[in-house]
Amino acid sequence: MRIKKMMAVLFAITFIVSSIFPFTSAKAAEPITINAGAAIIIEESTGTVLYGKNIDEKLPIASMAKVMTEYLVLEAVKEGKISWDQTYKPSEYVYKISQNRSLSNVPLRLDGSYNVKELYEAMAIYSANGAAIALSEIIAGSEDAFVKMMNDKAKELGLTNYEFVNATGLENKDLAGMHPEGTDVNAENKLSARDMALLSQRLIQDYPEVLETASIPKKTFREGTDDATLMPNWNWMLPELVFGYEGVDGLKTGSTSSAGSCFTATATKNGMRVISVVMDAQGDVKDARFPETEKMLDYAFENFSVKEVFPANYQIDKQSTIPVVKGKEDSVSIHTKDAVTLVVKKGEEDAYKPAFEIDQDQLSKAGELTAPVKKDHVVGKMTIKYEGEGQALTNIKSDSLSQVDLVTKETVEKANWFVLSMRGIGGFFGGLWGTVSDTVKGWF
Repeated sequence: MRIKKMMAVLFAITFIVSSIFPFTSAKAAEPITINAGAAIIIEESTGTVLYGKNIDEKLPIASMAKVMTEYLVLEAVKEGKISWDQTYKPSEYVYKISQNRSLSNVPLRLDGSYNVKELYEAMAIYSANGAAIALSEIIAGSEDAFVKMMNDKAKELGLTNYEFVNATGLENKDLAGMHPEGTDVNAENKLSARDMALLSQRLIQDYPEVLETASIPKKTFREGTDDATLMPNWNWMLPELVFGYEGVDGLKTGSTSSAGSCFTATATKNGMRVISVVMDAQGDVKDARFPETEKMLDYAFENFSVKEVFPANYQIDKQSTIPVVKGKEDSVSIHTKDAVTLVVKKGEEDAYKPAFEIDQDQLSKAGELTAPVKKDHVVGKMTIKYEGEGQALTNIKSDSLSQVDLVTKETVEKANWFVLSMRGIGGFFGGLWGTVSDTVKGWF
């Protein structure tokens, strides 16, 4: 009977404790569940990763590859290599691909003439594949040469897990035996989710005008002619469309049999722009990418904001000066050159601690700078450490948080020879007097 009573008491205690402190596993639960092969969302201005799933595996990206084609088009226009009103007559290859309406296309005439602007809009709004190949020929002379440009630019932009094989994002086998020379018939464009987000970040930052076109919900190609073709935007999360989401103004969808349902989105809200990537979303190939993207956008906007955590000219007590030798002053003040802006999770505004790291290579063995020292001379970095209870956020390019240069607050000129000589003499007699004093003390 006593044992039964003890068991009953233990059961009651266990029930009460488990109610107050519910069981949690050692591994922290994921903040959201994204049903996709890979996914990532970043804050655009800082590159801070807010959520990631399988972000470094290289996977097929389908027509999201056109983000790179857009980058190279906008770069060529900026550099004056091509112009928006420049005209183009389709090659046999472009003509044949553009006639395939089972693919996304605006039909181009073999004897027609088209300008860069209308081809670019057809690609950016309607994902027109023939138009994308046409643009590659305008810029590089051939799609073969353009593919090399795509891979070279990927390396230049800092991408690490990529493979570009054509300008469209189609599977090479869909190019009717005319796929770029040197690429396999079964190949297709592949990137990691991290690289897709990084490429999109660079496109938006380097050429923000891309969003003026990407945000157009529909347009008519060659309006008012016999070739007029309605171009609805495949980005159904634009506010005017069926999966409309406030603040979405880009960027690119994609789908093939192997890539599945893919989407790179960008949106702004409350002064923050984010970029999300979902690859091989599970479900309907046309629709699955949008609900999964909505989850990521909601998570980002509901939980994070961009804040100035430390102002410019910030100083840390007891670390705000560095000794100076051979100068008119014996020390120099230091502070941060710029403000530190971070993406902060709600409730963790005070979870970031600064630390000054002085470049030891600039100091003497005694830990001094040597005059002359100019104002705004960089002497080190201020690093930021996360001391919250959650998991520290990382940057898309590294595992570290933001850091900022430490600079000198004023100029310290070198003392003239007379002052230095007097200091030397003073030091000599000071040392001599110290020796005499110590000797005298030893007498008593």
